Amino acid sequence: MLDVDPFSAGLLIFTLALLLMVSGVPIAFGFLIVNVIGAFILMDGWLGVVQLVDNSTSLITTFRLVSIPLFVFMGALFFHSGLASRVFDSLDALFGKMRGRLSYVTVLGGTTFSALTGSTMANTAMLGSLMVPEMHKRGYSKMLSIGPIIGTGGLAMIIPPSNLSVLLGSMARIDIASLLVAGILPGILLAVFYCFTIFFQVLINPSGAPAYTIPSITWAQRLTLFITNIVPMFAVIFLIVGLIVTGLTTPSEAAAFGVVIAALIAFLTGSLNLSTIYQSLETTIMVTGMLLLLIFASSAFSQLLSFSGVTSEILSLAINWETSPINKLLMMFFILLILGMFMDQLSILLITIPFFFPLAIAIGYDPVWFGIVVLLAMEMSLTTPPFGLLLFLMSGVAPKGTTLKDVMLSALPFLFSDVVLLVLLILFPAIALWLPSFTS
Repeated sequence: MLDVDPFSAGLLIFTLALLLMVSGVPIAFGFLIVNVIGAFILMDGWLGVVQLVDNSTSLITTFRLVSIPLFVFMGALFFHSGLASRVFDSLDALFGKMRGRLSYVTVLGGTTFSALTGSTMANTAMLGSLMVPEMHKRGYSKMLSIGPIIGTGGLAMIIPPSNLSVLLGSMARIDIASLLVAGILPGILLAVFYCFTIFFQVLINPSGAPAYTIPSITWAQRLTLFITNIVPMFAVIFLIVGLIVTGLTTPSEAAAFGVVIAALIAFLTGSLNLSTIYQSLETTIMVTGMLLLLIFASSAFSQLLSFSGVTSEILSLAINWETSPINKLLMMFFILLILGMFMDQLSILLITIPFFFPLAIAIGYDPVWFGIVVLLAMEMSLTTPPFGLLLFLMSGVAPKGTTLKDVMLSALPFLFSDVVLLVLLILFPAIALWLPSFTS
């Protein structure tokens, strides 16, 4: 192993990753290259590379990831069978000439699906594969088609039942029920901010959500469209939410149930055939494969950062910094934001919880409130340029010709909404603490 100080090692890894990304190397392969080079330098040559691979595979072989391909498959069935198109056509007819209506539907549906999956990646992948092609076909700009999905995808970290909230609560020894309930109002508030963001984007650039002619229909026809096309899809979502919330099934079991119901609806409407199944499976394999590769590369990268000592050095500087509580809070938030661009959330929790939560409690912050702030920071980190994981995920499921720059620019207005929520949480802690007060 070379004698490399933490800052030099961190600078080397960061510079290599940045250069590979700028040169056009796919992000997952870029990180894999960096991981191999970093392990070779820092972990005793090829033996270190082998050890890094062995340690990193555990993250993509856990049963908790089963729900991701299942929910992607469910969304793909809705899309490739034409059920999603029928829903969107019905919404067009029901909402008339309201500009940007599919962007609003994305936020509302994504918020519901966040509660359904508890998985940021599954939520983003499902919305991306389901909504973006439809909005692209109807002439929506990339800002109004990709942006709402990136923003809404991260809500799965905050809105219960969030898998990460449960993990955070157990590791930080916070009451899990209180932490889950604490995410309801901030999550809903964030969804409302996203709707306002869409409203102002449409107001500034009406051509981004072009109007198109819709035939006038009677109220009887509206009711028929609602019952036959919209109710089945949303019934599946609410039914699965109910199964998860009541504890009757695990998220993975509920996801499998959703796939069966989606296939059954497609069969009953005559939309299920071999071509639909093949296309849905192909989409699922491609998206899931990309996700697992990103998770694997991220896990290996986080191990290199930990091994080099960069993360512990950064944490020590923040903890020993003599300043006001609000400055320490913002510093912790900034560190979480930076780490979240390069590391998986589990690794971040493992590294920061032993330092950050005692510090937050010592300077007077409620642990449940601080838990929501931590979740918001990690949600923002996934959409923060240049390394946010959801940015690369959307690049993979977006229409051909969409560049990483397009995705980043689309995410920025919704990232601003996250900042607004952070300010409100600091000024009015009751946003996160009011509902948990009824559970104590």
